Amino acid sequence: MILAYILIFTFIGSIASLAGSFFLLIRRNITESFSSYLISFAAGVLLAVAFLDLLPEAQDAAGELNFFIPTLAGFIIFFFAERYVRLFHHHHEHGEKTPTALVLIGDGVHNFVDGVIITASFLTSIPLGITTSLAVAAHEIPQEIADMGILLANKLSKTKALTYNFLSALTALAGALIAFYFAEVIQNNLYVFLAMTAGFFIYISASDLIPSLHEQSLKDKSFKSLAVFVFGIVLVFVSIKILEG
Repeated sequence: MILAYILIFTFIGSIASLAGSFFLLIRRNITESFSSYLISFAAGVLLAVAFLDLLPEAQDAAGELNFFIPTLAGFIIFFFAERYVRLFHHHHEHGEKTPTALVLIGDGVHNFVDGVIITASFLTSIPLGITTSLAVAAHEIPQEIADMGILLANKLSKTKALTYNFLSALTALAGALIAFYFAEVIQNNLYVFLAMTAGFFIYISASDLIPSLHEQSLKDKSFKSLAVFVFGIVLVFVSIKILEG
């Protein structure tokens, strides 16, 4: 039963992100304009899931153990991973486009980790799995739109770009299945996985998403973006209360 939930919500997340990519192909101007609101929403959702759901669950699972250490570890790991990718990008900045292979590999690894995160969350509880899946999807939609934009800028045809994006999205299912195969390992170290996931979410929101909100501070849509950010937090809070009965 748990495996069915894992596969369904992982698949839904992949389809949602691909829908964003597909919409970019047919309504590029509208999508690029709307993406700032998607980023605001994702920032609110990720922070709320981290602080209102993942960390409390990690605390319960940890007992007397220190769950802040894996939270910090998750934050630092994501920092160094992104730092490495940015350094790689820097070598291709001088008149060169971001390599297509780098985009696809990075996206594939990212989706694989998303699958592991979703599995670990559902192994904790179904409500946590659902809210975590929401957070993953909220972040993946603007991310996939950005990746699709890079692929199109690299002169890939629309069909090829969408196909490559679809294939990279399938790695989320692979990550989910592999994590489920090692379910016993995850359950024995549940607080570590939950706390590290919280660290991932906090880093993504604070380092990647929220700075873009500050960049909009002098624009007309800054208040709307802030409202969407708060809406994301409220939505997660209400969802948690409903799912927990």
